[in-house]
Amino acid sequence: MSGAHARGRGAGRTKQAAAQSVAAQSAAAPAVPSADKGAKSGSRPGSRPDLANEITASLVVFLVALPLCIGVAVASGVPAELGIISGVIGGLVVGAVRGSTLQVSGPAAGLAALVAETVLEHGLAMLGVIVLFSGVLQIVLGVVRLGRLFQAISLAVVQGMLAGIGLPLMFSQAYPMADSKAPGTPIENMAGIPGLFADILTNPQAMIATLLGVATIVLSFVWKKVPGPAMGAPPTLFRQWGRIPAALVAVGVGVAVAALPGVDVKTLQVGNLLASVRVPGAGEFAGLADAAVITSILTFTVIASAESLFTAAAVDRMHSGPRTRYNTELIAQGAGNTIAGILGALPITAVVARSSANVQAGAKTRISRTLHGLWLLAFALLLPQVLALIPISVLAGVLVHSGWKLFAPEEFPKMWRQDRGECVVMTVTTLVIVATALLEGVLIGLAAGIVLAALRMSQTVIRQHVEDDTAKVVMAGNATFLRLPQVIEALENAAASGKPRIRLDLTGVTHLDHACRSQVEDFTAQQRGTGLRVELLMPGPAKTQTPVAEPIPAPPTAPPPTSPVAPGPDAEWFYLDTRPLHGGHQDHEESYRQVTSR
Repeated sequence: MSGAHARGRGAGRTKQAAAQSVAAQSAAAPAVPSADKGAKSGSRPGSRPDLANEITASLVVFLVALPLCIGVAVASGVPAELGIISGVIGGLVVGAVRGSTLQVSGPAAGLAALVAETVLEHGLAMLGVIVLFSGVLQIVLGVVRLGRLFQAISLAVVQGMLAGIGLPLMFSQAYPMADSKAPGTPIENMAGIPGLFADILTNPQAMIATLLGVATIVLSFVWKKVPGPAMGAPPTLFRQWGRIPAALVAVGVGVAVAALPGVDVKTLQVGNLLASVRVPGAGEFAGLADAAVITSILTFTVIASAESLFTAAAVDRMHSGPRTRYNTELIAQGAGNTIAGILGALPITAVVARSSANVQAGAKTRISRTLHGLWLLAFALLLPQVLALIPISVLAGVLVHSGWKLFAPEEFPKMWRQDRGECVVMTVTTLVIVATALLEGVLIGLAAGIVLAALRMSQTVIRQHVEDDTAKVVMAGNATFLRLPQVIEALENAAASGKPRIRLDLTGVTHLDHACRSQVEDFTAQQRGTGLRVELLMPGPAKTQTPVAEPIPAPPTAPPPTSPVAPGPDAEWFYLDTRPLHGGHQDHEESYRQVTSR
């Protein structure tokens, strides 16, 4: 910025010193408006994206996305190629829209069980129609601006969601890391780990695959800590040393080991993408008359939208770049699902594993997430033989590392030290996701967060004491139904004191819900019915018991000297008991007295 202004001042001096030179004037003049424009737009040197960095990040996301696309497709009971098609759409279509900057979309494991059930009930051909209309509904929800509702999510729920995704991801990928098949649910995967270790120890090829996966995990942790090139090394050769993604290095090592004689580890196998496309026909669209199909469309819409936007909230906390535009992102997800439905592919949502890999790889713009879809398409269409060289165990190791980053076990003791209640919410969210599914865990986590917030907001301070012939109960804070037992106990203690007068002072209560108000008013009426004198001082703005249309009676022409001062604009009404005390003492207090607020 300062250099631009210096050029502007230099241009002005050139014009004054060489007025006879038209060429000098025309050459110098554009420098000033250019600098002014840069100042107004907020641009600064270095604001352009680093294309090399975005490309390397996209390759990392590609390596994470590829096994996920295939694994989710297999888990959903559909051909693996449909998972890759959905991944391509998630990159090229959803990734190109300006909804989120670093969030990456594709087929997600959270929908695998629902897809498998839908295919079993309605058939694979009907899946495209269901996904298509789910996408249309998502676009409608985004247009009517319902996306921002998903921003109301607690940090504890977000961190619990990440941990609940990362922990099952690690256990599920431990099996392909040993060239084995995972049993199924997260609980089953965890229970099967001892048997997996026994199989590894008795199978040499499984041992080699596991060692490749473990080497990938170790490399992913230590690669950033590898020292740079020694002094005197050619800078042009080693300048980008630390920017080479660890996943790419691990893939290169894995390909080399897999090519050695005697090594027989499983590698990726991808078929013909174009032959896997299934465009819905008239018969499939006729199935929309089935109520069960409509129910499936609504279910897909709600779950896919919730997963995508909850993930957006989590990804926004991972980086300091532009925030997600929730309505735009919901429209982008809908557009992606609409195209996926037309091609008969799997439904698309935002995926935390890919998104976190994108952030960790140093991506800053949408270029990386869009390019990852291009790599998926190019390799699957043009270079399937290259993919066939990559060991599955290496890609599984990349996913295990991503799962550990998502799980982030150090966050649990940190949250416990900061806020134990929020730590409970975080833990509950994680455990429910592991035991059930992502959406159920997030909803239960949100419910736990709401209960915690309600308990903390419903803080009622109740003071009780006796002065002479009066039992006094003073309440302050928020009196809600959650504190009703304490309120009832205080009222009962006042009634049991045996004093002829009870004074209930609720003027310090900032919020009095219907349950507590009814309890206090019922108690007052009941005690007055037994002959006790009860003075009830309620909070709230000034109001009268006379109808709105009737004027308030004018005060007497000559009020006595003890007449109360005229109320101010902030007056409150105190509803007092006007009956005399037992023993003949007359009470001169008015039934409705206005007192200026403190």
